[in-house]
Amino acid sequence: MTSRGTPSRFLQSVLQNGVGRYVCQLKRLSIIFSKNAQSSLGIREFIEEGVVDYAKNNPSTVVYVSPQSCRIPKIVAEYLNGNVREEIVTSKTSTQISEVITKLTNQSGLDIIRLRKPFHTDNPSIQGQWHPFTNRPPSIGPIRPQKQDA
Repeated sequence: MTSRGTPSRFLQSVLQNGVGRYVCQLKRLSIIFSKNAQSSLGIREFIEEGVVDYAKNNPSTVVYVSPQSCRIPKIVAEYLNGNVREEIVTSKTSTQISEVITKLTNQSGLDIIRLRKPFHTDNPSIQGQWHPFTNRPPSIGPIRPQKQDA
């Protein structure tokens, strides 16, 4: 926790994701709903229409569909780092449920918190951050737009 009262951390990559190939962090997606309840109508429509397409587009994610005698339908997402997220989808439409599942798929499983800086290094340099004009000689002068011939 910081003095502002909200947790923060430096920007970090999950399992060095992006250094090599991309690895989806969502491991398991459980869809829990009732066969008869009115609040599960949208999730039943999604199961009929879109769950097969989602499973084909995301082969690294295991999808469980479990009808239970529950009043509140929910989607439980389990990530590679062990975190579990639950989203309650009571009285949502099929497209809204698809958006929720896409959001859960694109997340890393880490808590969403404030970032301290847009960049961080474990070996800080006193020279500052590099940019394309770092070693540009000052004798060249400032950069101006090129004149266009009319």
